[in-house]
Amino acid sequence: MTTNPTRAGRREWTALGVLMLPLLLVSMDVSVLYFAIPSISADLEPSGTQQLWIFDIYAFVLAGLLMTMGSLGDRVGHRRLLLIGATAFGAASLLAAYADSAETLIAARAVLGIGGATLMPSTMALLRTMFTDPGQRAKAIGLWSGVMTAGIALGSVMSGVLVEYFWWGSVFLVNLPAMALLLVLGPVLLPESRNPASGRFDWLSVPLSMAAVLPVIYGLKEIPSEGWNVRYVVSITVGLLFAALFVRRQRTAASPMIDPALFRGRGFAPAVGLNLVSAFGIMGSAYFTTQYLQSVLDKSALEAALWALLPSVPIGAAAPVATGLVQKGVDRSRVITAGFVIAAAGFVVLAFAGTDSLWVVLTACAVLAVGGVVVMSQIMDLAMGAAPVERAGTASSLMETGSEFGGALGMALLGSIGTAVYRHEMPASAPDAARETLGGALAVADRVPGLATVAREAFTSGMQGAAIGGAVFLAGAAVLAAVTLRGVEVREPVKEPEPETETTSA
Repeated sequence: MTTNPTRAGRREWTALGVLMLPLLLVSMDVSVLYFAIPSISADLEPSGTQQLWIFDIYAFVLAGLLMTMGSLGDRVGHRRLLLIGATAFGAASLLAAYADSAETLIAARAVLGIGGATLMPSTMALLRTMFTDPGQRAKAIGLWSGVMTAGIALGSVMSGVLVEYFWWGSVFLVNLPAMALLLVLGPVLLPESRNPASGRFDWLSVPLSMAAVLPVIYGLKEIPSEGWNVRYVVSITVGLLFAALFVRRQRTAASPMIDPALFRGRGFAPAVGLNLVSAFGIMGSAYFTTQYLQSVLDKSALEAALWALLPSVPIGAAAPVATGLVQKGVDRSRVITAGFVIAAAGFVVLAFAGTDSLWVVLTACAVLAVGGVVVMSQIMDLAMGAAPVERAGTASSLMETGSEFGGALGMALLGSIGTAVYRHEMPASAPDAARETLGGALAVADRVPGLATVAREAFTSGMQGAAIGGAVFLAGAAVLAAVTLRGVEVREPVKEPEPETETTSA
């Protein structure tokens, strides 16, 4: 039997605003250390390895635990897990702000990753519970997508401003008021939703999922800067082998972490794949554009971050416009296909950038971001509409894990194209460090006349080559979306028998 959707009222929309707070902060924490690292290095004096872990441990733990926390939320309750995660996130933020050693800061960032892994799927699962009307859910998911994308851009700018006027620990303290507000208003405004009949939690799937995700993410993140080193190829291979074991476990376990039935929902499997491709484009371009603003145009880190905010301005309108078109009867597959075409056009614009093309690059970033958000909002709505409400946490965690994979893959593949072109363009007589990266060239440029100009031109050529590759990839994704999503519309899935689902309000 199917359920008649109930339209959300003022309470649900207010609750959505509360949910946006942790989502914004979790996404900001991905980039919040961009400008704080120099101050942290001067204060805590971490080793090179420790500095890398301070920066990367958050994203690694977050990616590794998303599926675990999404599945756990379906069992223990998404509101409960959200509040537990908010408490952990707030406590870890306080610990990080006043860390007196590199080891303490690394541990605090790891706990922040654990908290973030509980918050992200829980916010989407609760959104799915509160907004059962398809039209309202689409608008809510559009807001969710916009906040998620804007948070990453805002994190670096906020970091620069806070470090400019306060000490580096302030970048963590801003989390506390939002988490406190969530802990106060969450129990009042947010409904509880869980699936008590989902069976015992499969603890064996936890290490299997982490062993599948972490080596792949690690290898893909290191390839752009270090190249296709055997160590990273082995890491990716090991991760893929564990991924195969994880999939086998899900097919044979009595109560799997990821129910294979999710992928039988019409449109869910294509949505997961296309969401990965969308993240590929957005993160793959960011690898070049952030370096271009700082190292090619020679802007300070804060100047570059402020300029990088401009492309996020049209993001606010992208998701609502896409949602409005679908609600007016435009086929969803056409809207998603158009989103990929727009994103591909952004890469085409980027391919025309020279060594002094600020506005060309900013325009390309804006077009890419608009196309990406159009795809992301519609794909997420399609996936969450195809998933039963009692498995919303698991469905959300799969989509977000796919985004992590897509972002890492985009940086790896497009970064490799750009690096190959850069090294080909650099003269053989240049110092070895200069032939490796633009940063290496600028570091020794004062000793070699004309080297900085040559290196900037080579980097720009590499960015152009990667942009062409990105445009071709996203054009192919547009064709794939048109084929796989043809005739697929969001339909509320058949509800499970009543005893298996519990949805209560505080």
